[in-house]
Amino acid sequence: MDRTANLLGAAALALTDVTLGDAARVGQLSTSSAAALVTLLSNPGLSVSELGRRVGLSQPAAARMVEALEANDLVERVPSTVNRRWMTVRPTRQGNRLANQLLSTRNAPLVDVIGALDAHDQGALAELLEKILTHLSGQVGRAQYICRFCDRQGCTKSAPCPVGHAEQCQAT
Repeated sequence: MDRTANLLGAAALALTDVTLGDAARVGQLSTSSAAALVTLLSNPGLSVSELGRRVGLSQPAAARMVEALEANDLVERVPSTVNRRWMTVRPTRQGNRLANQLLSTRNAPLVDVIGALDAHDQGALAELLEKILTHLSGQVGRAQYICRFCDRQGCTKSAPCPVGHAEQCQAT
């Protein structure tokens, strides 16, 4: 078990370095800012506080991040449809384009790594990753944080998201 844990740790770090490092460099953004754009791509209209929570930032840090993204015309603040006194954040057209580019850049090395496996091993890996993510979602307790850099459409195309499913099960 020690060797397997070590291999998983090494693979996780290597994949993190490749995927997040390359993706963040695409837009010359911090990892948090890149994750915020990807999050807003599938969830436009979040409050600054909620966006910060989903990418792991305090409210003041999230406000500074949104200001920087806004200054670069990547996001805009708009009144909430629920309460016009509340402001929400959504990506601009340029922000949407960059978020899609970030996802493509993030996915490329992952597709390359998965391509080294045959179809049977790919299926087995998918099952194992679903189990690992389900377990982690219970520990972390913040599904949105785990999925802050996910390609949501790609994830849920053929099966439900294991993290979202685990969160729903915990809520009931």
